[in-house]
Amino acid sequence: MILEPVPFEPAPPQGPPPTFLERIGLSPVVFAILCLLGLFFLYQVVGGVVSFFLFGLTPTPENVGGLRLMTALSQILLLFAPTLLLVRLATHSPRTYFRMRRPTMLQALLAVVGILALQQVLQIYLVFQSRIPLPDDLARLLEQYRTLIEESLKLLVSADSIGELAWVMTVIALVPAIVEEFLFRGLIQSSLERGSSPMRAAVTTGVIFGAYHLVPSSFVPLALLGIYLGYLACRSGSLWVAVIAHFCNNAAACIATYLHVDDDAVLTGDPKMMSTGVLLGTLWFFGVIFFLTVFAFQRATRPDASDGEHGAGEDDAPGQDEL
Repeated sequence: MILEPVPFEPAPPQGPPPTFLERIGLSPVVFAILCLLGLFFLYQVVGGVVSFFLFGLTPTPENVGGLRLMTALSQILLLFAPTLLLVRLATHSPRTYFRMRRPTMLQALLAVVGILALQQVLQIYLVFQSRIPLPDDLARLLEQYRTLIEESLKLLVSADSIGELAWVMTVIALVPAIVEEFLFRGLIQSSLERGSSPMRAAVTTGVIFGAYHLVPSSFVPLALLGIYLGYLACRSGSLWVAVIAHFCNNAAACIATYLHVDDDAVLTGDPKMMSTGVLLGTLWFFGVIFFLTVFAFQRATRPDASDGEHGAGEDDAPGQDEL
């Protein structure tokens, strides 16, 4: 009796194991909403209560040093660390989810020029926004809240020496740039992209970013900044582009305060002293610069202009040509 060999059939290739979200059937959009609610409670409620009991409602020259340290530690422990843990529920490749691609120098430079130009545009927008008539009681309440926020922030970012300025820029500019970009453009925007288009995800994340800061008078500028940062991250495939631009936006405010420049000032002067025509001309000038940098950024991030180091995969971020 002759035994015929049984032909060998290799096992079918298996994909990566399902993520935690896939195993429990939770959509990435619902996951993003739950993350925002949980982190909001951790940072704004828990962190806010601890800060209130330690330092009171407003900073003073006596407690500002401790409050700066508390602000940085709260962002790192209550936002950044949970973000790094939560992303592992959604993907087996956090680096790809966070878009850890290294940008080119040109991309980073264009992003910085763009956000500084947009900053000037938004400063002028705030001047026109302040001229919108509101009911007296509402206007008085918003003005009191705005003044409280601005005076607190000015004390936090004030510095009397280069050494103190470096520490302020670390706490107020660098730490928030890294933490907020990993949270918003990393975890939240990447999650929303898995349930909608990249553009819609960037806009939605930007609006959430504006609301998350709890400053009604600055909601529109913060939301537009957030949308632009989302565009930078998605278009370039690199979260670091958004981090760099975010840092420069924050650092510019720290340096302006150190140089005793008015918070509302633009490069062409004090907008309160400008006529409507001059304001519109300044708006047009910086608006043109902004859109030119966006156009140049589009060209600098074309597939044939990229360095091709962004890896493909199931958890890959949306392609550059989708935004």
